[in-house]
Amino acid sequence: MAIHAWIGRAGTAVATGLVGAVAYDAVRAVVRRAPLREGAVVATAWGLRGTRKAEEVAESVRLNTADIVAEAKDRIGEESTPPGTAVTHSHDHDH
Repeated sequence: MAIHAWIGRAGTAVATGLVGAVAYDAVRAVVRRAPLREGAVVATAWGLRGTRKAEEVAESVRLNTADIVAEAKDRIGEESTPPGTAVTHSHDHDH
């Protein structure tokens, strides 16, 4: 009796797996043929181009701002810090 229950459960599991595999293959075939994938690729490419352009603009703004600050410091007689160096404090206390 226990073997019949086990075989029944195993058969159900195999049938469910088979139906799932067939459904997965069918959906995969439809997605390959559908223009949905092509649209997703095109949209992603546009997004990547936009991101690259935004990064270029942000870097340009950062460099222009650094140039303006350095020139302003030079005009008032302060020494500007080289790029990439931390600003040090000239007073005594713990941070």
